[in-house]
Amino acid sequence: MQWFGKGSNNVEDGRSGGGGKTVLGGGIGIIIVVLGLFFGKDLSGLVSQIPATDNTEVKQGVPQNDPQAQFVSGVLESTEQVWDQEFKAMGKQYEYPKLRLFRQAVQTACGNASANVGPFYCPGDQKVYIDLSFYDELKNRFGAAGDFAQAYVIAHEVGHHVQNLLGISEKLDQARGQVSEKEYNRLSVKLELQADFFAGLWAHNAQNLKDFKLDEGDIEEALTAANAIGDDKLQKQATGDVQPDSFTHGTSQQRMYWFKKGFETGDIKQGDTFNSNNL
Repeated sequence: MQWFGKGSNNVEDGRSGGGGKTVLGGGIGIIIVVLGLFFGKDLSGLVSQIPATDNTEVKQGVPQNDPQAQFVSGVLESTEQVWDQEFKAMGKQYEYPKLRLFRQAVQTACGNASANVGPFYCPGDQKVYIDLSFYDELKNRFGAAGDFAQAYVIAHEVGHHVQNLLGISEKLDQARGQVSEKEYNRLSVKLELQADFFAGLWAHNAQNLKDFKLDEGDIEEALTAANAIGDDKLQKQATGDVQPDSFTHGTSQQRMYWFKKGFETGDIKQGDTFNSNNL
């Protein structure tokens, strides 16, 4: 992937202070370890609500001599342009999310989070959070290397922001505590697969941007990443067993299918995972 724009103005760099004194608690240590295996989990109700002191200095923008951060900024800018167009077509105005870079731990409106949870979106402050060391894990642990695999991660999290703006995320919020754990997990899968679809839709429509260019093999990189982080594959690797009722993100096949559908169609109307039988 190549991006020739200036980068987004909505990146916050909070890496200089090392992450502050963010605390994880509430008996969720095992959950956090599991979540660290894949990205995209909504942290509402999962991260610690214990007050913590975060003295990290946050700067707007990223250093010119930081290629990886500059790349993230460029990807975010491309998502802004694509979703601007999509929302205008729906007669709506797109509200840009912020993307905050951090190290080790961070305070958010959803609570306090460790880098172990992977990249995530917090609807409470409409920010995407990412510790860039995750990309090393994506490459070395999951075999999903390449810049477009990294771009897919960001586009997926921005997809959660789109769901928040469109009121789709409320489906999951309203179901919390009202349905069985099995049903709640099923709804969570639908939400995550739609975010994968939105990531594919971004890739499709970004090709029409003047500052964007896909390279050969880019889509394969994204599909490799989607395949690597399917619930079935992660559970098999972690425990040797697969328990479909506990899936929260979808199988490898499902994640690849919905990203590819978004990329091939570029049509947001094709991404209603909540009413689709093809899951």
